[in-house]
Amino acid sequence: MISLLLHACCGPCSLEPVRLLRAEGFEPTICWTNPNIQPASEWERRLSTLRDWAANVAHVDVVVAGDDRAAWERAVAPAGFDRERRCRACYALRLSESCRVARELGFTHISTTLAVSPYQLFDACGETLRALASANGLTPVWRDFRPHYAEATRESRELGMYRQNYCGCRFSAAEAAIERHAARDERKRTRAEARVRI
Repeated sequence: MISLLLHACCGPCSLEPVRLLRAEGFEPTICWTNPNIQPASEWERRLSTLRDWAANVAHVDVVVAGDDRAAWERAVAPAGFDRERRCRACYALRLSESCRVARELGFTHISTTLAVSPYQLFDACGETLRALASANGLTPVWRDFRPHYAEATRESRELGMYRQNYCGCRFSAAEAAIERHAARDERKRTRAEARVRI
């Protein structure tokens, strides 16, 4: 088995990457570094969910790395609702810290669970991981885990894991709320039109 440091954004998104990477011959150690997650209570809840699953179900180690919130505010927050710019900067901050930890702990391979969610900017994240891994002398293990998202969703629900409804930062929380309201309004409009046709 090849040791690999796996940056994880949350517990539910870790299920399938850990399983699939093990099937490939990797033994992941999870690295938690997510200064984007707000508020602090949300950060704590996601980390607690991840640790519980890692210890009691997956039997995988979790390393809690640095979470420089001031750096996130300087490097990421100025992008505001410019999602492409904001997410690229956020990926760079989190994956850079993951690469630092990988080097420090003697890992040669690195990956991220960000590749499982269809809500992430997949290509931007992959570019960022590959560039940072190369700059740090690491081998990036970039896989498209998105086809397994539905399975991860089902399994995490069966396990009773906490599942969040936004990526993590205050901007993504606002965007997700707007999308939920728009979807709710569309459902109401569709139902009203259906009643009129009857």
